[in-house]
Amino acid sequence: MRDVRWHNIARTVREATGQIAVVVVAVVVCVTLLQAAEDAPSVENSPTGEIPVVEPPKSTDWSSFRNGLTLWGLTGSRLPAEPELLWKHPAADGVASTAAIVGDRAYVATLSGELHCFELRTGDIHWTYHSVEKGKETTFAPGFKSSPTVTDKLVLLGDEDGVFHAVDRRTGKSVWTFATDAEIISSATIIGERVLFGSYDNNLYCLELADGRLSWKFATEGYVNCTPAVADGFTFVTGCDEQLRVIDIATGEQVRQMPLNSYLIASPAVVGDLLYVGTYNSEVVAVDWKKLEILWTYRDPDREFPFHASAAITQDRVVVGGRDKQMHCLDRQSGKQVWAFPTSARVDSSPVVIGDRVCFGSSDRNLYLVDLKDGKELWKFNAGKPITASPAVGSGCLVIGTDSSNGWIYCFGQK
Repeated sequence: MRDVRWHNIARTVREATGQIAVVVVAVVVCVTLLQAAEDAPSVENSPTGEIPVVEPPKSTDWSSFRNGLTLWGLTGSRLPAEPELLWKHPAADGVASTAAIVGDRAYVATLSGELHCFELRTGDIHWTYHSVEKGKETTFAPGFKSSPTVTDKLVLLGDEDGVFHAVDRRTGKSVWTFATDAEIISSATIIGERVLFGSYDNNLYCLELADGRLSWKFATEGYVNCTPAVADGFTFVTGCDEQLRVIDIATGEQVRQMPLNSYLIASPAVVGDLLYVGTYNSEVVAVDWKKLEILWTYRDPDREFPFHASAAITQDRVVVGGRDKQMHCLDRQSGKQVWAFPTSARVDSSPVVIGDRVCFGSSDRNLYLVDLKDGKELWKFNAGKPITASPAVGSGCLVIGTDSSNGWIYCFGQK
């Protein structure tokens, strides 16, 4: 199946065997989606059937940008009440993307075009992969703004030159690359044997995971900055063409479209039929993606600044940082503000919910832990440089980098 596009397969099989083929293809797609969702955060119907139950993943890994297909920003790992610095490593041009943590390894991509594989608790480097071949004559090594996504065999991410890289997780060697026509900031989402990501060439891509062959691509009318969320066999694009697009993963065809009247930097989080995302128009919206209706809109009563950070979702809260220098906590049903935590600079760092705490960075150079219930500060660390990357919390540790020249990669945990 990996040698041709899925819709071509379906067409060929139908011609050969008639209506039975439709059933076969449907079964294959369902099995693929079920396998991909095994380690994802769980959504179950509440006893009343009204509110889906939102729970952290069972795994303690943090394997992708928002740690799961639905992009909730939840971790199954614990973290000490007052995390201690375990190690730090220099990052010459800084770090803008979220790390990945799988088992006893941390994977961190830098703006210098390096992907490091660290021993999680010691900071020892197992290998370093470069966006351009080491020793190759070049005046520019494309940096990584895309966050690494880790599978059982690969580490996947895109670079500033528009090249998407698949790296052997064990050795750090290139397995395959795929070239788009513009910068890749979108992080990868794995669904079965395929990988989804967006590019600034206005396309959403679906590649075969094994060899990087193009399965399909979908053209939008603007940059695709977001990481694709996945639910019910569909993926969602919220981008610079001011549209919400719902794409069938099996075929690459659009099944729904809704104007959002603002272009978006943030990635959407999805719970059942509802999608939550902050906009460049200073709003956070909850959208019913099946009915194509906006349920509620939140706007800070005193400030109008864009939302670049992606939201974290819990059973009853939506938590999202804004360029108004605040972390906002909203009631998930009504969109009403529960609390707002002020910082001294913009908050582009997407929050992570760790039990009853929220972790995020700010361009005021601080890394924060605040109480999910009331937004009170519980702990902070001055990193000395702005933080725009989002925290990765897994295997009992927190890994994050600073976004500036002469930056650092930090790892916190329990000594």
